[in-house]
Amino acid sequence: MDFETLFTVLLLVSGLIVLADRIVLAPRRRAASGSAAREPRVVEYAAAFLPVVLIVLIIRSFVFEPFRIPSASMMPGLIDGDFIFVSKFAYGLRLPVVNTKIVSTGSPRRGDVIVFRLPSNPSIDYIKRLIGLPGDHVVVRENRISINGREFPLAAAGTYAGGPEFTGAELERERTDGREHLIMIAPQRRATDYDAIVPEGHYFFMGDNRNDSEDSRFDAVGFVPEANLVGRATLIWLNWAFPSSPRWGRIGTRIR
Repeated sequence: MDFETLFTVLLLVSGLIVLADRIVLAPRRRAASGSAAREPRVVEYAAAFLPVVLIVLIIRSFVFEPFRIPSASMMPGLIDGDFIFVSKFAYGLRLPVVNTKIVSTGSPRRGDVIVFRLPSNPSIDYIKRLIGLPGDHVVVRENRISINGREFPLAAAGTYAGGPEFTGAELERERTDGREHLIMIAPQRRATDYDAIVPEGHYFFMGDNRNDSEDSRFDAVGFVPEANLVGRATLIWLNWAFPSSPRWGRIGTRIR
């Protein structure tokens, strides 16, 4: 059971307990013992939990949800140990658990960094950069991307020096529909080429660590349905890769 389902169940149980007490149990207590009759402990706890659970569920379902980056697939921008906020209202408001969209608030833009539920296992969340929109013809050759025959411009941006595993990896500044972001070409790893048209209602994602990312180029991920989009990654609020010390300088970094 995931966090959202757990809190929905807690909300329903707490609400039912409070409602049953107000309608049935409280009148019986007053009739038997007068106005001084004390609420059962379970009712006190349910009444105390109800507003807290409701507020947390509303924030996580409709405003922001925290996530932790568990891998190197979005380096150099996001690294292992980053804790991020994801905007849940960027593309539409969805009911918790059933994931039904009730209000549309925007459309994904090429270049957005998005958290989505893995199509083959929706209990697993992935984070990647949106590359292909519905109907796009996506071609990847030696880490260079073309969309509908137009190649994304790349400009050399030095080498990575942030950690031993990827030190010396080439950095490139990639331009996507007027926005720029850094990508990394991990050394001694094979480039994965790709050529396909994105189906309607689906999206194509890639990691910024181009030679070290399991993304839409692979069958394990594939095209991602619109219903699987969780939200747009917006901000790093902490970096702490246990047991190392927190990296305070990453707090407040915007995700581009």
